[in-house]
Amino acid sequence: MSQGHGHGHGHGHSGDDYDWASLGEMLERNAEVHRDFLDQAMDWLRVQADEPARVLDVGSGPGVAACALADAFGDAEVVAADRAPELLALAQKRAARLGVEITTLRADLPDAFGELGPADVVWTSGVMHHIGDQQEALNRLAGLLRPGGVLAVVEGGLTMRFLPRDIGIGRPGLQSRLDAANDEWFSDMRDGLPGSTRTVEDWPAMLAKAGLMPSASRTFLVDLPAPLDTEPRLLLRDLLVRQREMLGDRIDAADHAVIDRLVHDDDRESLLWRPDAFVLTARTVHSARRLGDR
Repeated sequence: MSQGHGHGHGHGHSGDDYDWASLGEMLERNAEVHRDFLDQAMDWLRVQADEPARVLDVGSGPGVAACALADAFGDAEVVAADRAPELLALAQKRAARLGVEITTLRADLPDAFGELGPADVVWTSGVMHHIGDQQEALNRLAGLLRPGGVLAVVEGGLTMRFLPRDIGIGRPGLQSRLDAANDEWFSDMRDGLPGSTRTVEDWPAMLAKAGLMPSASRTFLVDLPAPLDTEPRLLLRDLLVRQREMLGDRIDAADHAVIDRLVHDDDRESLLWRPDAFVLTARTVHSARRLGDR
């Protein structure tokens, strides 16, 4: 269950057959489980961004970060931009429920970069790795910033751990095998993107190449020890179901059988029942500033 893979939605990666309602629910649950990360990241970003007038969440999904940005920057216009109108509708509902104001913009990236408009803060999470030419995407985002504006890119961190090495069923080391299969899938996914360009994923260096002044990279830990509450358990089940479908025959029949048990709600070995399930991960935010006076 590698961190960040599959979480970007304003990009051009194929996904027209997604069940957006189901995916939106999973994305909201994922963001809620990672709420500590988001709260800390917003506090960190507030220090860097001086009273922005317009804030963009690029590849916003169901608007969890957009609503957090609206709460953090109460006087700013906050725009959630995404390719899927179903997810933008969820973003509007979430904003209404939380009592914050956002606007939404349908934008299928990378083609729609020019439609996003200027901003003082641009936030994008788990989106860049779904665009073939990541450096060009950063160049385009940097070009949206007004002088003094801040670009914050969430990419990288540490792969989520959620079970012990030996879980009592199947061969020990399931997560390590899933990580290896996911890395292989991820490389193939990147190779298949339109305009795919290989680059060293040194995000501060890439931000500098985009003409910005890198200011900081900060990694935020998410640590939910066992025993888990229900919502994190549901998230782990949904993510594992999605990963099983995504990886297919990259994992063997024996591991498929173990996963079937882990995601079966009525099996006492499942993630909904296991006392040893936990969440331990880390997410990294890279920020950079466009030089010049406002």
